[in-house]
Amino acid sequence: MSRIDTSRDFLPVRIAVLTVSDTRGAADDRSGDTLVARLTEAGHTLAARDIVRDDRDVIAGRLRAWCADPEVDVVISTGGTGLTGRDVTVEAHRDVYEKEIEAFGTVFTIVSMQKIGTSAVQSRATGGVANGTYLFALPGSPSACRDAWDEILAPQLDYRHRPCNFVEILPRLDEHLRRK
Repeated sequence: MSRIDTSRDFLPVRIAVLTVSDTRGAADDRSGDTLVARLTEAGHTLAARDIVRDDRDVIAGRLRAWCADPEVDVVISTGGTGLTGRDVTVEAHRDVYEKEIEAFGTVFTIVSMQKIGTSAVQSRATGGVANGTYLFALPGSPSACRDAWDEILAPQLDYRHRPCNFVEILPRLDEHLRRK
């Protein structure tokens, strides 16, 4: 069973938060606010924050820029993971991924099923890796952001989490780029 190993030190990671919306601004970005509050309360660093419109190229461009920034370890986006015609965040993420973390979407669905039942099938939450950076796309509701953070991301972004976590392999995500 998973646990926190108190013999290990907590290692903060630098997290960028991206809200994808055609209608929200800084004053009413409740999902972005939820993620920022959760990650800072956990001891991590807010590396950057932005709001972009529902446009695949714009989203992918922001993701690529943050993946190229050595001051960003993780990008969490919120919004645009549904089924409507404007929901293109998942496609933008997949345009950027080098590797997809398939189990992230599965685990998110399991967590969501416990909260919202079969409505969980309407989410396309996803995770992946690009240029040594973790990327996660979450739905646009504050409750979905809370669930993803509390149940999946908070433990996996805690170096003390056992038996394994995302932080301990972070330095190795781009090892293939360093090979001669």
